[in-house]
Amino acid sequence: MKLRLIQLILLFLMIRVSGQTAANDQGIYNFPKIKSSITMPVSIPLSEISNMINASVKDLIYQDDSYTDNDNDQFKVKVWKTRPIRLVGGTSQNLLIEVPLKIWAEKGIGTLGVYTYQNTTFETVMYFNSTLSVKNNWSITTSTQPMGFKWVTKPVLDYGRVKIPITSVVEKSLKEQQQKFCTTIDQQMASQLNFQPYVVMAWNSFSQPFQISEEYNTWLKITPVNINMAPLKFYGNQIDTSIGINIYSETFTGKKPESTLPVTSVADFSAIPQLTDQFLLQTTANIPFSEATSIAQKMFLNKEFELREGKTKVKITDINVYERDHKIIIEAETDGYVKGTALISGVPVYDDSKKKIVLSNTKFKLKTSNILQKTAALLFQGKIVKMIESEYGIPTEELENTSKKSTEEAFNKEYYKGLKMKGKVFALKPSQILLNSSGITAVIDTQATLKLVVNGLQLN
Repeated sequence: MKLRLIQLILLFLMIRVSGQTAANDQGIYNFPKIKSSITMPVSIPLSEISNMINASVKDLIYQDDSYTDNDNDQFKVKVWKTRPIRLVGGTSQNLLIEVPLKIWAEKGIGTLGVYTYQNTTFETVMYFNSTLSVKNNWSITTSTQPMGFKWVTKPVLDYGRVKIPITSVVEKSLKEQQQKFCTTIDQQMASQLNFQPYVVMAWNSFSQPFQISEEYNTWLKITPVNINMAPLKFYGNQIDTSIGINIYSETFTGKKPESTLPVTSVADFSAIPQLTDQFLLQTTANIPFSEATSIAQKMFLNKEFELREGKTKVKITDINVYERDHKIIIEAETDGYVKGTALISGVPVYDDSKKKIVLSNTKFKLKTSNILQKTAALLFQGKIVKMIESEYGIPTEELENTSKKSTEEAFNKEYYKGLKMKGKVFALKPSQILLNSSGITAVIDTQATLKLVVNGLQLN
């Protein structure tokens, strides 16, 4: 009876981080390596585990076809389950197991090797208590103990006028078999519930880069770092836990990046007393300077500024945006009363109220060959700097809304029959603005919740 943990692990590892990512058209640029974490509560209904157990346990559970074994007990027995095995969660990381049985028994009565045989059929319910623990090497161990049984119908051999109760004989055999069942349960758990191979498979699969934008030929590479797991919590009808995975996410443009070398074993997970329901996932989005320039041109190209109460004018004839010394430079060619090159520099920051990346700590510099214009330039400086600070910005609202929508779509899917994810994004916005020679990189923080629900799991 194998709980298909490979699907559980693959599911939470296969989360697709969504976002609008643009790339530099002029070449390949590798964005920053971002450390993130994902936390996923996992809820497993005990009915699902019961279904798996019942699927693996045959109807005929036990059979003794010899009269002469067990010190010539002249006793044969067959044991079937009459209804599905039932599990109930205890309060101390344990499962209470109820096994309803139908038993056919045949007993020989006689002496000196001459016996008369009679059979009977009766029903009982066996009870077990199994304590379950998950070792950090991805194996699960159980310690199962018998908790007795109760009669539904008692065994009686009917010889017509003579009816012989064999309850004491059967009880002795049942107690012996119940103890053997405990050993069998624990052995099967130990042999089948070793998930290290499946974790290795999931880890290597998860490390494969995948394309997130065909338009910009952009790739996202996720590198798992380590895994945390909270203790199992047992309830009457389900088992809950939380799994956390720390990852590095990297964005690449151009050709598909090389995969991380495959691993043959995965390190032990760390046991964490508690993992928060919400998690923070960070990805990157890049705005090339060609796009930043296009935004500036749409806003300011051919714009005129009136100076000295409208007596003179300055016109912007060309504009370009680029990076220098970790600052954004807006270079504007001007004509008219002030003819030259105006340089406005600033530090890019995210303005949550405007939903834009804007400039702060702006500075102004004018390059002109006409020294007489420098006095007039002070008037021009005040106007253009104020305009840049108040009007210029790179909109992120569409990026935020689209990323939120696509992330929630990825978080609310049934990736495998019977394994469903339910998730919600609570907040998504840029937290850091980084510069490089190709463009502006926004580090996007996504605060979300995820839950994995097992319901109607289909076995292969």
